[in-house]
Amino acid sequence: MSAIVTPRETISTIISPEGSLEILSQQEVNRLHRTSQTGLHDLLRRCALAVLNCGNPTDDSVALLEAYKDFDIEVLQQDRGIRLKLTNAPADAFVDGRMIRGIREHLSSILRDIVYVYNEIQHHNRFDLTTGEGTTNAVFHILRKAGALKPGRDPSLVVCWGGHSISREEYEYTKDVGYHLGLRDLDICTGCGPGAMKGPMKGANVAHAKQRRKEGRYLGVSEPGIIAAEAPNPIVNELVVMPDIEKRLEAFVRLGHGIIVFPGGVGTAEEILYLLGILLHPGNQDISYPLVFTGPESAKEYFEKIDEFLVYTLGEEIRRYYTIITGDPVSVARTMREGIDRVAESRRERQDAFYFHWRLNIAREFQAPFEPTHEAMRALALHRNQPTHELAANLRRAFSGIVAGNVKEQGIRAIEAHGPFVLTAEPELMRRLDELLTSFVAQGRMKLDGQPYTPCYVLK
Repeated sequence: MSAIVTPRETISTIISPEGSLEILSQQEVNRLHRTSQTGLHDLLRRCALAVLNCGNPTDDSVALLEAYKDFDIEVLQQDRGIRLKLTNAPADAFVDGRMIRGIREHLSSILRDIVYVYNEIQHHNRFDLTTGEGTTNAVFHILRKAGALKPGRDPSLVVCWGGHSISREEYEYTKDVGYHLGLRDLDICTGCGPGAMKGPMKGANVAHAKQRRKEGRYLGVSEPGIIAAEAPNPIVNELVVMPDIEKRLEAFVRLGHGIIVFPGGVGTAEEILYLLGILLHPGNQDISYPLVFTGPESAKEYFEKIDEFLVYTLGEEIRRYYTIITGDPVSVARTMREGIDRVAESRRERQDAFYFHWRLNIAREFQAPFEPTHEAMRALALHRNQPTHELAANLRRAFSGIVAGNVKEQGIRAIEAHGPFVLTAEPELMRRLDELLTSFVAQGRMKLDGQPYTPCYVLK
């Protein structure tokens, strides 16, 4: 069932962009103006509406578009730059008629990255996106264009993954962890949505204020489909929009110096499999990368189920890549601080960059975009008669398809048209996969807007 979003008062206005789009060459202005009138207009409109809809959060982009059918955004060309014309925008994005500055910054970041990726990455022959080197180079340039690479700073960036729809207890726990990370001069990078992505930033923000850390980083890395479903939380002070989930995940692991995983659902399992599949690569055996799974004591069963599934599918040795800590935010922060200190020492010894992890080997199956069609989902090789990092890649793709069927507009419409995805696996792996997914349902981790979860997949 789709969420119901009731439209409120709307405002039509013209604004100037914030940040990197304030000063533009005439050629750049012409390019932005042309692009907004072509195929990218609908993408920009959906993302902009989600950002502006700050007073009515939802993860159902279809319902949001239905509620604000008359909303539009247009790039206007002027002699000294551009302006954005907004028609029937949600009034909650404004205070006394003036747009909230953070929302204006997010709008500008979305426009900057969508246009840059379209013109300079996807339609430019200097980036060969069919190769690993070309893909990594593209990720680097997108991050550099956004100003997300900070060469003058010591390692401090903790990537936080977890569910966007979690219990109040788990949300408060993510804030506690973020607070203790902030006290130890660590910064936060997340998918920039609500829940486990918002909590660590809120906690770190308070801690940074206490420590008088004036340049605290709250970096959000997202993709258009996710932004259209769940707008960046207002604490994000740096926003980067990647073109697809694979490049977003690569941006996380190359930018971050350590990763914390909070409770979540299928999307969180997907991210775990992505990272572990990379760390299992033979070329990454000497890489230092702290990884902590954590939540309140009540989340112990969640991580036990994840751990059991990982050990069965990827082998007992997988446990050496992560630490599970429940109910102890201080220990989590200390563990991460110590781990990032080791990262700094290791990279100094190897003369590696702190701001972008070039030496990390990422196999092509973790870079190539996966389109979760019914045919592609049915064809996934879900068996243990393959290298562990390849099995991790296929399991991640399976979870990626389930995420698409849950919250992404294209996936939702595909399920409505053709029924649930079909996954085929070897019998025991299928039983384990079903058990894991069933545990997510039992724990209430597969819901949309409070409605009971209807599976978008079947196992055969």
